[in-house]
Order: sequence, then structure tokens, then C-alpha cells
Amino acid sequence: MNRSAVHVMIVDDEVLIREGLRRIVDGFGGARVVAVCTGSQALGEARRHRPDVVLLDVRMPDRDGLSVLADLRTLPEPPVVAMLTTFDADEHLAAALRGGAAGFLLKDTSPEQLEYVIQELAAGGSVIAPKVTRTVVDGFLRAERAGLDPAPPPDRPPVDDLTAREREVLSLLAEGLSNTEIARRLFIGTTTVKDHVSALLGKLGVTNRVQAAVRAHQMRLVAPPTPAPAPAPAPAPAPE
Repeated sequence: MNRSAVHVMIVDDEVLIREGLRRIVDGFGGARVVAVCTGSQALGEARRHRPDVVLLDVRMPDRDGLSVLADLRTLPEPPVVAMLTTFDADEHLAAALRGGAAGFLLKDTSPEQLEYVIQELAAGGSVIAPKVTRTVVDGFLRAERAGLDPAPPPDRPPVDDLTAREREVLSLLAEGLSNTEIARRLFIGTTTVKDHVSALLGKLGVTNRVQAAVRAHQMRLVAPPTPAPAPAPAPAPAPE
């Protein structure tokens, strides 16, 4: 970006959320909020202010986040979009990734993490909150089983291209663990985990953790998700 500060637009139907995020982001040295609006106002505000990064709520009553994302992608210079959600089990997340979203954040993300996320997105990276990784992966796998191609690369690399340690890191990443959690599980440093993640992304030909997790499932490095047990039937009322 040529600007001295990252220009951010916040799209959410709740005034308190919008204004809270505005105050947080404006407190960062390298970012400035140029617009806050609802979903129905998003396209017009994006045309007017040309934000670098948009924080976009997934679920809004006036316009849902997926349709707003599609609108923003039609702009001549579309902003980088990160989806905001309150839930770590939102069925729209996989569709948003296919629609061009570059990140997924839970609304309980810390201000310190949000500052990092905005800078990472503005620099062309992608950021996926570890808690939503498994949800997005499951969405991709359901789409694949239904015959909707989640756009894998033409040549899926064999497992043998990865070292034993990279396979371990990949399988834990696919479970939604963060770098810190992976480091703790494998008794190695977080910097080492980051290096392994970068290496395996390159070998797999993918650009973010979610796509890598999908590859892990496709290569059978991770056990398929176990269906949740059916709820037990409610007991019949006792006769009076």
C-alpha cells in the first residue's frame, strides 16, 4: 500500500460493534477507519472511500455478508475483506473463502491480534482464526462430497513430499490448533512451527492454513470428523 496508514472500513449492523471497532482501530498507529456502515450501505461507502481492508460481519439483517462480499469483489480495485463472526461454527465461512474473503475473525479477537491482522491483510496475507479453521474445512469437504469443486490445485502433491515433522504440523493445523498450541503439543518453538508451516504451504501449493487443512483431509492425514450423537429422546411425562 502506498498510503501511510491502512484505510479500514467496518461493516456491521450493530452500532455498538461498529463504534467499538472504530475506536480500537483508530488507536492503532498504522490504521485509520475511513467508514463504518451497514451491509446495504457497504458498496457505496467502499466506492466513496476506497478502503484497503474491510471488516465485514457475516450475518446482518439488511444484507448478509456473502452478498456484500460479492458486491465488493466487483469493484475495479476491490478491498481485502476479512469476515467477522460471533460463532466458531458458522456455515457461511467456507462459502466466504470461495467468494474471495482473505480472512476470518471471531468478534472476541483481542485488540493486539486485530492490529496484527489488519497489517497482515493489507500486506496481502490471509488470516484465519484457529477456532474457525475446522468449521471452514468441514464446509469445503461437504462441498467436495456434493460435487462442488473447492478449487484444489491441478496436481495434488503426494504425502511423500512432506517431511515427517511437516506432516505432524499439518495434521495438528488441520485440527484448528494455533502455532502456539502446535508448539506446545510437539515440544518445539513457535518460530520453528512457523517455519514448518511456511514450508508445507509452499510444498502443497496453497496460500493459507485453511487450504492446507483441506489438503490434509484429502491426503488422509486427519481422521474424518465424527458425527455428533443424536440427542436422546425426552422422557415421557409421568402419569398423574
